[in-house]
Amino acid sequence: QVQLVESGGGLVQAGGSLRLSCAASGRTFSNYAMGWFRQAPGKEREFVAAISRNGGETIYADFAKGRFTISRDNAKNTVYLQMNSLKPEDTAVYYCAASRGVVLYTASRLYDYWGQGTQVTVSS
Repeated sequence: QVQLVESGGGLVQAGGSLRLSCAASGRTFSNYAMGWFRQAPGKEREFVAAISRNGGETIYADFAKGRFTISRDNAKNTVYLQMNSLKPEDTAVYYCAASRGVVLYTASRLYDYWGQGTQVTVSS
């Protein structure tokens, strides 16, 4: 079992930045690939970014490329999502997730553990 707790969400103006954190506890953090997803009101949960177990590989959704950066610190059992140049359409609840898979997945059903989410609101 892995417990995930997100933090760092909040209200920011368009063009601003936020850094989300996700602290993991339970099983060995470095055994899991990590992902970030988001869900806006009335929309399905969508993939944002993922990072491999050792941090050497990352993938991003098209909307995140060039603006968001995923990283991890295995010594701190934490994964981060740095979000720059935020837009009102980035408003959503952001979730981190852990996957036992050896490849990076974009499908939420392939992640095994989820945090409770943190709200990000971008005002225009």
